[in-house]
Amino acid sequence: MFKSHLQGIGQRTLLALMLVSPLSLAAELTDAQTIVSQANVASYYRGDDGRSEARMLIRDAKGREQVRQFTILRRDRENGGDQDFLVAFSRPADVRNTVFMVSKHTRADDDRWLYLPGLDLVKRISAGDKRTSFVGSHYFYEDISGRNLNEDTHQLVDTTAEYYVIDATPKDLASVEFKNYRVWIDKQTLLPMTIEYKDSADQLYRKVEVLKVAQVSGFPTVTQSRVSDLRSGGSTTMQFRFIKYDLGMEAAVFSERSLRQPPREWLRRPKS
Repeated sequence: MFKSHLQGIGQRTLLALMLVSPLSLAAELTDAQTIVSQANVASYYRGDDGRSEARMLIRDAKGREQVRQFTILRRDRENGGDQDFLVAFSRPADVRNTVFMVSKHTRADDDRWLYLPGLDLVKRISAGDKRTSFVGSHYFYEDISGRNLNEDTHQLVDTTAEYYVIDATPKDLASVEFKNYRVWIDKQTLLPMTIEYKDSADQLYRKVEVLKVAQVSGFPTVTQSRVSDLRSGGSTTMQFRFIKYDLGMEAAVFSERSLRQPPREWLRRPKS
């Protein structure tokens, strides 16, 4: 009877270990820079390249709504390093064929361009404009491709059962509209789940939230997020669909020519 009882304990222990993920068995991270670096990779470097379709619902303080639909293409030049992004709009009619392109650099300012088809104009977006509205939404240009980690100092202020809590302070306060921000990073996926921004008066004014996460080709992937303007009451919710990784995109997909002549073969929805 005693032997049977021990076997029962052993079986329950084995079952418990099988239900615990490898990440939860790993030692907790304690260095803020390591945490934010790994969170950056988890957020923006899934696979060597990627494609997704996005639907953006913009709601103002009075409840009026606008919709934007676009396709995002991304290619990594180096894992955790320089990248290329191309965003091509399909709806509504007034933004159709608008194209936004980013050459993201880890050791210099990003290069950003916006093609406006109505004017047949390629507009260079200066570094000072990266924290302005992305096509009328509550997302900023910088939110689409990610903020350079070297622009902030990071401090681990708390570790809970679920999250690493990081405070970030910009090194150049004059270049941004916020005083600091706090980010909650999921310990299992290393995805930033909530970011709260404070202004110079130490008032919370902007919030970024991940609403849904799914496994795509083995990568935990954000499939719905929202940015809220806590001053005006407006918000923008973004949903990602038809997500694919490791498609084999070439560097030419992200050339200057693609602003006026987007790569249709990559913008078409791939077969499952």
